[in-house]
Amino acid sequence: MFTFCWILLLFIKGAEVREFNLTGCLHKEPERIYHAITDEEFILECVLPSQHRIHMYNNSFLYKSNVLWFWQQKDGEPLKIISSKSTNPTQEGNALWFRPIGINASGVYICMIREEIPCLSNVIKVQAKNNTNCSDNGRNELSLLIEEGHSISCPGIHCYNHLQRSPVTWYKNGIRVMFKEIRSSLKLKDDTIYLRRTYEQDAGIYVCDYILFDNSIQWTMRRVVRVKIIARNTLHSPNILSPSGMKTLEVEIGKPLKIECKVFFGFESNFLPMITWYRDNKESKSEPLLQKPTRIRVEELEGKSFVHVATLREVTERDLNSNLICFAQNSVGNSTGVLKLKRKERALFIFILYGAIAVLVGLLLGSAFVYQHWIEIVLMYRNYLAKDETIGDRKEFDAFVSYAKQDSFERDSTFLNEEQFALEVLPEVLENKYGYKLCLLERDILPGGAYTDDIVTAIQQSRRAIIILSPGYVNGPSIFELQAAVNCALEDNMLKLILIKYKSFQEPESLPPIVKKALKILPVVTWKSSNSPNKQFWKYMRYHMPVKNTRGLGKNSVKFFFHRLFSMVINSRKATGRSQQTKK
Repeated sequence: MFTFCWILLLFIKGAEVREFNLTGCLHKEPERIYHAITDEEFILECVLPSQHRIHMYNNSFLYKSNVLWFWQQKDGEPLKIISSKSTNPTQEGNALWFRPIGINASGVYICMIREEIPCLSNVIKVQAKNNTNCSDNGRNELSLLIEEGHSISCPGIHCYNHLQRSPVTWYKNGIRVMFKEIRSSLKLKDDTIYLRRTYEQDAGIYVCDYILFDNSIQWTMRRVVRVKIIARNTLHSPNILSPSGMKTLEVEIGKPLKIECKVFFGFESNFLPMITWYRDNKESKSEPLLQKPTRIRVEELEGKSFVHVATLREVTERDLNSNLICFAQNSVGNSTGVLKLKRKERALFIFILYGAIAVLVGLLLGSAFVYQHWIEIVLMYRNYLAKDETIGDRKEFDAFVSYAKQDSFERDSTFLNEEQFALEVLPEVLENKYGYKLCLLERDILPGGAYTDDIVTAIQQSRRAIIILSPGYVNGPSIFELQAAVNCALEDNMLKLILIKYKSFQEPESLPPIVKKALKILPVVTWKSSNSPNKQFWKYMRYHMPVKNTRGLGKNSVKFFFHRLFSMVINSRKATGRSQQTKK
């Protein structure tokens, strides 16, 4: 099968050569005749030899698949197609690159670019370097020191002083060096490029062309010069970035381990720095680890960081008793970094981890419990531990009650209206059950005085103002009492307002701005038609009422407080268990 594929490939290549009529290219005069020197780099481009062209070759040529190259080594021999997979020469863009060119590379080279160049013929004559009879062949590779002055000459140009020649045409990276485009630090004079100050961007491939006239024959001499920009060699030893100094690493016995050594090397032109890991055991001599030393070339002008990795198949007790040393060396000196392995205490780590998780879970559960029973906890604290805030405040009432007054014909005995709620339900629970003193206008204010003055005085003598909100309240004359309570609260920090949403209502546009703002920001307790003292409504009411401790402080009170709190926790757990059983 493999042999059949090769035969088929050769048949296709032969068909490709026969497909194109190249007879005319072989018999007409070549476009140019190039002379090349062996063991040097050479470039042959597929482009018309215009004397004023700007681009010599284009490595990013988009139609590389459309460029076909053929070669005839001697007259009468058949043309050979140069495969795009050839290694020397190689096809790059629209050019053939010889790296280097050999003595057997002489011959006729024909290129075609479909739909652009139908046929182009060039001849290359390769001459052995030792047969040039010239000691001034020059250098084809230059290493120029950055920020210094240098010159780039066309190699071997003085070897042909006995012949007439044209001026030298220079190309850098395939682009012609034009005199008008040369920057101030670069000067072209006497066919030589002078660099007053060398920069990093001056590196590249320089090609010099000039035509020699020998009797009636014109041939082009082409030489390639690779220019490399270098810096001064470093004056410092390698800088070990990691591990710097002595570093300790926790490991597990029996597990594989990769250790990295990161080192910064300064520039060096003719020396290969080295990085390696070795084990330093007090009981035996130092020995390298399994990995071979890494030798690197530092070509970056500002230096470069390198990482050398060593792998331990498994960590042993011997590794724990040794120092793993990273050793780096350059031409100036050497540096070391030490890595000490330490056994990882997994039990302690797991204990700490589980302890942290337990503490976190406890905090979350405790926070959830406090959030759920916050009102009960505050009320218990007030009953047994908190100081009575009503002592010495010179207030007569704990709360002033404001509500909408009902006309006799509006009353309905089947439903509890807000007036009955204010005059019967609130006193029954807050006064009779919890010992608060309420201020009710009909009961506690003597008739005969001015209404507005009596209201303001009663509010000022109270620690809280309970406002029972309903449609009749916000749309009736009683809204004045809410406005008066808000004004008094702004003057007296001890006075606070408690809003009870007795019935749903819609705020009228005629409300004073201060009342609208109070309805938005003040706490609201919603009545749900229940007068049981154990409901949540009464807990919120007691929470907003002033602290009034009638039990007194003492050791027994503290014990009873914590006993009640513990009982609350137990009851909460039992309730949770019952709910889970019900779900099952």
